[in-house]
Amino acid sequence: MRSGPLDAETILAATEDVLRRHGPAKATVLDVARALGVSHASVYRHFPSKAALREAVTRRWLGRARDPLAAIAADPRQAPPERLRTWFTTLFTAKRTLLSEDPELFATYRVLTAEHSSAAADHVTDLIEQLRVIITDGVTSGDFTSPDPTATARTVFDATMAYHHPAHAPEWQAPGAEAALEAVCALLIDGLRPR
Repeated sequence: MRSGPLDAETILAATEDVLRRHGPAKATVLDVARALGVSHASVYRHFPSKAALREAVTRRWLGRARDPLAAIAADPRQAPPERLRTWFTTLFTAKRTLLSEDPELFATYRVLTAEHSSAAADHVTDLIEQLRVIITDGVTSGDFTSPDPTATARTVFDATMAYHHPAHAPEWQAPGAEAALEAVCALLIDGLRPR
């Protein structure tokens, strides 16, 4: 049996390992409890259901991608056009790296984000808010023009879908993918500049 206190973060880390080994279709709360050396009731004290546990691990995973991007979005040392480029490049690189380094876990999270669409929707809302901050800063600095930074952020996000939506993952390893993203970023940044 496990010694020391059992906390949510420990359970989530174990859940990720179990998901990696068994996949989302076969992983159970009992598997997580076994991996931790505790009873399944101990896991249920922190997460009231399998669905709650899977949603929490999904939010944790999505947060790993979101948090570094939030730091870029809020960084006043970079001019907004460069910040926007850095933000998209970082997002693309992170997703592509996870896909190439841990394809099983990437596939698992594709299933989990589909199951927990509210977690995915909250994640997208957070990302669009980060883009809104960059665009608003660009309007303030005179680098960008936009009558509605929120709508513009959504449009910019949608225009780059091929570089961050998991449905496009097979394309991320293609030769020239980085250059294509750079061309899209250049086009978007140019389109946001005042005329």
